[in-house]
Amino acid sequence: MIDTNETIEEFLAEHASDVEAAIRKAAAIEIMPRWRRLAAHEVDQKSGPHDLVTDADRKAELYLTEALAALLPGSVVVGEEAVHANPASYGATGGDAPVWIVDPVDGTRQFVRGEAGFCTLVALAHRGTLLASWTYAPARDRLATAQRGRGAHLDGERLFAGVPEPGRDLRVATSHPDYTTDEEKHALLGLRADGVAPRPCGSAGLEYLAVARGESDAVAFSWEAAWDHAAGLLLVEEAGGAHLTLAGEPFRIAGGNALPFTAARDAATARRVVGLLSGGASGA
Repeated sequence: MIDTNETIEEFLAEHASDVEAAIRKAAAIEIMPRWRRLAAHEVDQKSGPHDLVTDADRKAELYLTEALAALLPGSVVVGEEAVHANPASYGATGGDAPVWIVDPVDGTRQFVRGEAGFCTLVALAHRGTLLASWTYAPARDRLATAQRGRGAHLDGERLFAGVPEPGRDLRVATSHPDYTTDEEKHALLGLRADGVAPRPCGSAGLEYLAVARGESDAVAFSWEAAWDHAAGLLLVEEAGGAHLTLAGEPFRIAGGNALPFTAARDAATARRVVGLLSGGASGA
């Protein structure tokens, strides 16, 4: 069992490239051969027609679960599909063991439609602290990485989120209406304000990458699932951005957050978005 973040840092210095290789191989073997080739029996619904899972999701997660656990003995894996089968396994996100947080295909609806806007998300955390992340868009062959204290990179080039351009509407990707309750819709209505241009999000992982690149100013999301957020939150942080919940606190991957929450290019924008969300929530 690994006991210290310093030891994990040593692991990352030696094996970050092995993690990248495992992610690329999972995509090459289990995801891309099924892209635009899915048969009807390879797509299922989970909670409803907007919550899809495919054979690519299941098989890529199984591949990554085995590969990542082998790379870091004593670690555990929390994957979207495994948690769907056993919700209690989510508790490992707040445990003492190093935890890999995996979304094998983030943007499954886009994947099923044959679009390129999906990615594989992997993050490594320890005792609630995000330490490293990988965001891989296999249809575009683009890889974004982050390590705590070491910056964020896209295909090896350093990312800087920067700040929104003065006088321009804030570009904010929000939870898709298909996935929001009436209360959450009320909170998100706070973004229907002068100087803000909200739009429904696509793949959460790619929306975080857009913030880290300065292509989008913020995201505003109303759900907690760590596999959707962990990789992107660290990516935005290490690019100079910030994240806040409705309570004005950083997002916690283990849960218990006041929702909705935001991740933004800089701290001032995060505070502005949370203020607007608070106004919407109070009007519910």
